[in-house]
Amino acid sequence: MKHYNVIVIGGGHAGIEASVAAARMGMSVAMITMDKNAIGRMSCNPAIGGSAKGHIVHEIDSLGGAMGLIADRTGIQFRTLNKSKGPSVWAGRCQSDRKLYSEEAVRFVFNIPGLEVIEDSVVDAYAEDGKITGVKTERGNEFGCDALVVASGTFLNGLMYTGPNPRIGGRYEEPAASGLSEAFAKMGFVVDRLKTGTPPRLVKSTIDFSVLEEQPGDENPQPFSRRTPVSEFPYLPQVSCYITYTDESVHKILEKGFDRSPIFTGLIKGTGPRYCPSIEDKIVRFADKPKHQLFLEPEGLDNDLIYLNGFSTSLPEEIQFEALRKIKGLENVEMARPGYAVEYDYFPPHQVELTLETKLVKGLYFAGQINGTSGYEEAAGQGLIAGINAALKIQGKPEFVLKRSEAYIGVLIDDLVGKSTDEPYRMFTSRAEYRLLLRQDNADRRLMKYGYEFGLIPDDLYKELEQKEKLITQGFDFASNHRVSPNEINELLESKNSSKIDNGETISKLTKRPELTLKEILLAIDEEKYPVVKAILSNEEVLQQLEIELKYEGYIKRQTELVKKMEKLENTKIPPNFDFLSLNTVSAEGREKLHKVRPRSIGQASRISGVSPADISVLMVYLKN
Repeated sequence: MKHYNVIVIGGGHAGIEASVAAARMGMSVAMITMDKNAIGRMSCNPAIGGSAKGHIVHEIDSLGGAMGLIADRTGIQFRTLNKSKGPSVWAGRCQSDRKLYSEEAVRFVFNIPGLEVIEDSVVDAYAEDGKITGVKTERGNEFGCDALVVASGTFLNGLMYTGPNPRIGGRYEEPAASGLSEAFAKMGFVVDRLKTGTPPRLVKSTIDFSVLEEQPGDENPQPFSRRTPVSEFPYLPQVSCYITYTDESVHKILEKGFDRSPIFTGLIKGTGPRYCPSIEDKIVRFADKPKHQLFLEPEGLDNDLIYLNGFSTSLPEEIQFEALRKIKGLENVEMARPGYAVEYDYFPPHQVELTLETKLVKGLYFAGQINGTSGYEEAAGQGLIAGINAALKIQGKPEFVLKRSEAYIGVLIDDLVGKSTDEPYRMFTSRAEYRLLLRQDNADRRLMKYGYEFGLIPDDLYKELEQKEKLITQGFDFASNHRVSPNEINELLESKNSSKIDNGETISKLTKRPELTLKEILLAIDEEKYPVVKAILSNEEVLQQLEIELKYEGYIKRQTELVKKMEKLENTKIPPNFDFLSLNTVSAEGREKLHKVRPRSIGQASRISGVSPADISVLMVYLKN
């Protein structure tokens, strides 16, 4: 029986990150996937990033992950969302060429030394003395392992619905995976069902784009990855997306199929995503809304398919088609294939640690939709953390856990473990209490030190970061202490309708005026006299981050102080074998939830739904005694 350090089940976004990270950390790795050409295949929307999700992609890249690099190579439209709002919610998004994304992912994976791809399906897993030992495949092969990462996506006992008749499958024209859920259930894991969906694909040549609202990309697009050469970016021609809307006539047609909807008739038992509902869900839940926005997104440069974002559905095919032809611009549209819902097994994530190792079986890690998440980015972030921790455990090194104050990935995993989920979890900026500290522009400054420590970030890139950090520190000190004279700045202030100054004022204070930019202020100074000013003006990244740090200094300081205050709770550890059920003065619900989640610290315990502040006070007294 062939033995690997790490086996990864699945070649999706979580599987890619787990496999690549573990292999690059010196492990022998086998990725077992049903189709090697489907590695990185985008099951749903052909896009990477978006609100909060873009932050995660930058974090993955700063830790040394693959998603940002692959997205940069295959993006056909790049946009920064929320630019009219504050910097904490700025988020990169790219429309991807679906075919090229998968091809690039395959190329990337096959070029990683120590990573072997095996085309097969895992049907059983083995454990001895509470530790994972190996797997068995559909073809009868057995492989041993020190760690197993399960990143199975929507394939575990997947059922696809277009109308009332289900088909077995995990994705369009791809089989489901059976046997693995049952194997884990025998080990004592709780299994449940979730549902997600996808919209119909439309034939581009049958759409009247002239009557639709065009949505172009950025004039100066920015890559996700620090490792992407800006001089070569973007690699591909850039295209536009388009916007249209449903109306009440469309809704009436869709309602005709509700009696055959697997969602409304109870055929689908799994809960769907609340924040990305099907079109039939939207009509029922938002009955007062006369229209819903739809985005027409191209699937590729050499592809005649359009993804109709916002029209996810499992209604009968003929109902979908009839409704589509009532939508503006789609009056003569042809449907290449109907939308469908897919119901699949997942394992409620209170069953994993913050490392994503399961609590029941050592060396077994769950990552991605198996933990109840929705989205490529959330899956990839988990896969990376699982792969890193699997390698660290085998190497006998300390585990890697990201705090909520360090990364959106930390927020994501902490939410999953502490609150669990009974619906597909999607990341939003509002889930992060320290979001001004967790901006996408400073992901490298927050996380690259870890990627470098694990050997996932090259030396030259880390040295660049050190130089950048040094310049930002020097710039912040200069801006806080250097006073600009009235002679230097008043002409600029007058041109900006900003009140003039009578005495010297610090650059820091002037930058806080909303009508002024740091660049304008620095250009008013004789840069030849101050090398730091010249250096800042020649580095756009440093200039942007320094301006954010200065403009929002008070808010950032308050969030930093709050993090320090909360660290006391995070650092108050709870013994691994603590008997939560013996806490008689804690509420019954509190005892039950604490026992179920088994938090590692008071901070984690305080975020568990159903555990009250009074319960935490009692717990702290017990720990003190």
